[in-house]
Amino acid sequence: MDRRARVLVLMGSKSDVEMMKETKEILEEAGVEVLFTIASAHRSPQRIEMLCEKCERGEFDLVIAGAGMSAHLAGVVASHTLLPVIGVPLGGNLLGLDALLSTVQMPPGVPVASVGINSSKNAALLALRILSLKYPQLRKWLALYRDKMAKEVERSAEELEKGDINS
Repeated sequence: MDRRARVLVLMGSKSDVEMMKETKEILEEAGVEVLFTIASAHRSPQRIEMLCEKCERGEFDLVIAGAGMSAHLAGVVASHTLLPVIGVPLGGNLLGLDALLSTVQMPPGVPVASVGINSSKNAALLALRILSLKYPQLRKWLALYRDKMAKEVERSAEELEKGDINS
């Protein structure tokens, strides 16, 4: 397959950018093209519709939407596209619980996958697992990533057992 995987990463506001950077970094490290942008479910619904039209035209393979507070972004996007949408509830007024509930409590027929509060890293890794069904090279990348994590645990265990880490 010539085309690389493409993911639309949306944030509800500029204040969400810092929390969502890790999503972009992991996806790009894996070789995925990313459009990293801002669109508000409530303040810029026309922008959401325009981006979702791009989804429906095949410009993206998947959407990750991070938002806090009432966190309707992922749900609104899911109502406009048939692509998989992963919601990232971001901490806010109620430490992200409000965003989590808004993300996971979708009405029947409009599913949104969700990761934990502020878990943009897991959103990227879940996206890669989904995309690996279509792009086999991503499965290889994920296997290497998993091996790297295991080696880091082994290294930490050795350091602790030797007394090199404060317990």
